[in-house]
Amino acid sequence: MGSLTGFPDGFEVGVSTAAYQIEGAAAEDGRGPSIWDTFAHTPGKTLGGDTGDVACDHYHRMGEDLGLMAGLGVAAYRFSIAWPRIQPDGSGEPHRLGLDFYDRLVDGLLERGIAAVPTLFHWDLPQALEDQGGWLSRETSFRFAEYAGIVADRLGDRVSRWITLNEPIVHMAQGYAFGSHAPGQALGFEALPVAHHQLLGHGLAVAALRAHGAAQVMITNNCTPVWPASGDEADQAAAMIYDGFHNRLFNDPVLLGKYPDFLGAMLEPVVHDGDLAIIRTPIDALGVNYYNPTRVGAPTQEDLPFDMRAIDEFPLTAFGWPVVPDGLHELLTGLKATYGDDLPPVYITENGCSTDEGTKDQFRIDYLDKHLGAVKRAIADGVDVRGYYVWSLLDNFEWAEGYSQRFGLVHVDFETQERTPKDSYHWLAAALR
Repeated sequence: MGSLTGFPDGFEVGVSTAAYQIEGAAAEDGRGPSIWDTFAHTPGKTLGGDTGDVACDHYHRMGEDLGLMAGLGVAAYRFSIAWPRIQPDGSGEPHRLGLDFYDRLVDGLLERGIAAVPTLFHWDLPQALEDQGGWLSRETSFRFAEYAGIVADRLGDRVSRWITLNEPIVHMAQGYAFGSHAPGQALGFEALPVAHHQLLGHGLAVAALRAHGAAQVMITNNCTPVWPASGDEADQAAAMIYDGFHNRLFNDPVLLGKYPDFLGAMLEPVVHDGDLAIIRTPIDALGVNYYNPTRVGAPTQEDLPFDMRAIDEFPLTAFGWPVVPDGLHELLTGLKATYGDDLPPVYITENGCSTDEGTKDQFRIDYLDKHLGAVKRAIADGVDVRGYYVWSLLDNFEWAEGYSQRFGLVHVDFETQERTPKDSYHWLAAALR
């Protein structure tokens, strides 16, 4: 049980989930439709036609799930708030029943000594806003800030740490550039305004949260070490471009107040005077989601300036993702080398794996053990990492993959909703004790 020894005092271990992936109750208590409701109900968009209509039924089983977290002994719970529960149409007066649900959740966490760490946007944009342009529209940035203020007004007396956006790179790329996630648009490089408008929404939301007394505000970016396919100059250049799109497009504006040079010109038409100052509004920590490195080579087709290459020399998760714990150490020390004193404290806000082992999930135990070790080494090398949140508490709706991928510490039978803690749950609970 050495996984959690040797960390600094106050190092925080938690678990993460997201609203559409676990809540269910998609049409209850006034919740409006989100882009994921629309997408999942469109034939052919999700594996097996799966939807989040019921998911883990967390909306009705919150008490049981709070008990599971208390039994685990985690210090924090990172969850997301469903914007369509608060503003069914994405604007206007807040819906009381939606706020009441998160009110009960926060109180239930605090009663059990667990810090509530809400994420305001984890991809479930109100469909009404998408109908008006979604994140392609600058107006959505201002609607997001309004929503942030509403939620902070209700919960801010008990929530000290907020996360604005989850993985804006993934939402832009999968949702708007390639179309494999909601809202299912395949715009290629024409999706770039989505990056800027999400980041502008983040900056405006930071100000709105602070106006309601928020002590700490973060953004969570999905980051990946980028490995050139070879030492060849063309492969090296392709890797640099990919790093710009995946990592620096979302870290540089927040931490440095500028876009990477080659992307700045592409974004110029949508960047207004003062936008970058808003986006660079100081944050208190950076959330980092890590799953695996990315290998990139020179392009072999005309539509992209890089090719994705396989990383097949490591074990693979059930999702086919390579297991590279050293990549997390490489990522964290790389962030420190790139941003220096501009890098705030870091929280690993997601890290975990999908396996098909059922409840006897030794693969996940080994995965978590080795990734925690990588975090410990990064701290020893001078990176200020304050916490590590496991993805995920529960098996859940894995977006376009439906219910085919199981990331949970707790097994969920989606027919009966019975929860069964896996071996990894018991391992982590023992380590935390």
